[in-house]
Amino acid sequence: MSPHRWKARDIVRRVQAREISAHEVAEAICRQVERQNPVVNALADFEASAVLAEAQEVDRRLVEGEYLPLAGVPLSIKDNIWVRGRPATFGSWHFRDFLAPRDAWCVARLREKGAVILGLSNCSEFACKGVTSTPLHGITRNPWNLLRTPGGSSGGAVAAVAAGMGPLALATDAGGSIRRPAAHTGLVGMKPSLGVVPHPWGFQDPNLSLSSIGQIGRDVSDVYMLMESLRGFHPADAYSVPLCDEDEPTALPKKIAFSFDLGLGYPLDQDVRAAMEKVLARLDAEGWQLREAAPQWPPELPGVSLMPLQHAGLAALFGTAMHQQSDLFDPAIVAQIKAGEAVSGMALAAALMLRERIVASLADFFETYDLLLCPTVPVEPWPLEQLGPERIGGQQVGPRGHAVLTPLFNFGGVPAVSIPCGFGASGLPLGLQLVGTRFSDRRLLRAAYAIECLLGLEMISPLLDA
Repeated sequence: MSPHRWKARDIVRRVQAREISAHEVAEAICRQVERQNPVVNALADFEASAVLAEAQEVDRRLVEGEYLPLAGVPLSIKDNIWVRGRPATFGSWHFRDFLAPRDAWCVARLREKGAVILGLSNCSEFACKGVTSTPLHGITRNPWNLLRTPGGSSGGAVAAVAAGMGPLALATDAGGSIRRPAAHTGLVGMKPSLGVVPHPWGFQDPNLSLSSIGQIGRDVSDVYMLMESLRGFHPADAYSVPLCDEDEPTALPKKIAFSFDLGLGYPLDQDVRAAMEKVLARLDAEGWQLREAAPQWPPELPGVSLMPLQHAGLAALFGTAMHQQSDLFDPAIVAQIKAGEAVSGMALAAALMLRERIVASLADFFETYDLLLCPTVPVEPWPLEQLGPERIGGQQVGPRGHAVLTPLFNFGGVPAVSIPCGFGASGLPLGLQLVGTRFSDRRLLRAAYAIECLLGLEMISPLLDA
């Protein structure tokens, strides 16, 4: 089996045991990139010579006796996270000539631990769209069906992992940008609790404290390994928190809630419901205690938009540049910037106060329940040319109708992970979302691992072996 099929932990074990060199692993992954990146357009920046040089440095460090817990693992970095000396475009013509002056904290940490940076993965402009297409880098395709979207904004990250271009990817999630694309491509996507992974320097985030640095992989164990390598504290990150070393959890959650629509009446395709019902039946048969329940949300939900923070952030950061050169910006982002310019101070304050009430709603809910299960996305991936599906569950929906089941957990700052749970009517992957209380990230991933083992799904995209 070629190294591009190996899990990250298998690469670490073999490289540490000197069964294979990090350079040989990198060569195999680079060959897969050269085969598949022209097909799916996952990586916006890739230079094989730089990857091979990094891998050689890992081999040198191992010879000198260093312990490297991520030895030789090639992984991609989303284009809104800095990699020193490489183009960092944020998916936008606005940053087309920008080179990152330093590594982001998380990138530096990964290098310290022996990972090999493969390249920068394509993302939607300013990471603010639910599909991955930009005027600068073009359209990213879903490795399961090249005519369908992998979602966004981390479409390049999931397309790379699903197509064998590295077993792991690092990305950001401000409203579901990791979890939804992971669900669309048969992967595991983790959004840690806000503050668990520091991000003290890099691009200013238009999402105003909603964004977390998260992890993408082919199974829960690999994602757990990557998250553990990145847990930390940095005082320059206003949301970073000094975490104590919580004990490794040994018990599975006892009180588990599930909801198909989070109690908010969101439409859901029948095949998505059927896939989740199958999971629930399996858990029930194994003795898991399940109860249908949802948080008591603030009464204005779902009628109020959760987008004013993102729109206002985009307008504050890029409004002037957009008006100077609007033809260079994605039309969908232009529309968001203009919406942000119309957000009043009162509306912005209301959105921030709503966020505090969502935090309280989730805290109250997790006083009773250990875990919440719901679909990650209410629909299969849709055609590339659409911002979103036109209908879900037989109902007409707007361009964000596919994105309703993830953002509330960004507003709440809680950890959430998507794992594969089956296939939809078109044979494309679907995801199950697991949510826990703040800073229960390890317990959440343990529960995800248990469910993953029960389901026994092996999600291999057609391009992984191509």
